[in-house]
Amino acid sequence: MNYNINFPNLNIHLDHVGQEISIGSFSIAYYGIVIALGMVLAIMCIIYRAKRCGDNDEDFLDVTIWTIIFGVIGARLYYVIFSWDYYSQNLADIINLRNGGLGIYGGILAGIIAAYIGCKKKNIRFLHFADVVIPGVLIGQIMGRWGNFFNREAFGQYTDGLFAMQLPVNAVRSRSDITVEMLAHAASINGDSYIQVHPTFLYESCFNIAVLILILFLSKRVKFDGELFFIYMFMYGAGRFFIEGLRTDQLTIGATGIAISQVVAVAMMVAAITLSAYQIKLKNKQNRH
Repeated sequence: MNYNINFPNLNIHLDHVGQEISIGSFSIAYYGIVIALGMVLAIMCIIYRAKRCGDNDEDFLDVTIWTIIFGVIGARLYYVIFSWDYYSQNLADIINLRNGGLGIYGGILAGIIAAYIGCKKKNIRFLHFADVVIPGVLIGQIMGRWGNFFNREAFGQYTDGLFAMQLPVNAVRSRSDITVEMLAHAASINGDSYIQVHPTFLYESCFNIAVLILILFLSKRVKFDGELFFIYMFMYGAGRFFIEGLRTDQLTIGATGIAISQVVAVAMMVAAITLSAYQIKLKNKQNRH
């Protein structure tokens, strides 16, 4: 199999980008390594910020670990539920994460529920907790998207733009992600057929870096609990809505063709605006008294 990945318009050619590392007879997927590294960096960031904010970092760590565990479970369930046509016939693959298959929105929702319950048990203000941990969440998402790079997944339609990425057809994770338009523009390089696509994983990773910088800049100017969390919800929802429109592996609502992620993205944006307005109104009411 050809493991090369090219960015022709940037004159970047990566030879043999593997998908796993082997230790004896045991192999570990780069997808899992990247996600695990993202989790570790996220936890380090959260502990650092908890200490800076004068919070009990051990309590924050406990809640964060449970949030991550249930977040991963939620992300997998989200993906499996909306891909049930396949998993109903391949039940053993439900617990196989080596080839990807995590729906970020399921992870966010399950993580929020777990964090809320954990904060209640530890007597931590949930919205304050959310403001403290959200930079760590973004770091995890930034790193996690590069797992898609190694898996040759989560890419967009054909493009000849500056960041166009070429992938060998025989190395793409799922042939169902390859469209007629991609094949119509396929290029033959050294005897192998390559599709040329939008690297949407890269777009989202870079967008999340921009959101992270914005949130860190605003972190010392927070006016009410939840402000950073709501900014994240709105910005991530907006970015994901447009990036998702480029992808060819969208999970859709039945046969409607409507992308679930875009619906959830809009819901996140509306919720962020509504909750922010409520918190501002509550804050003003408290100030008057």
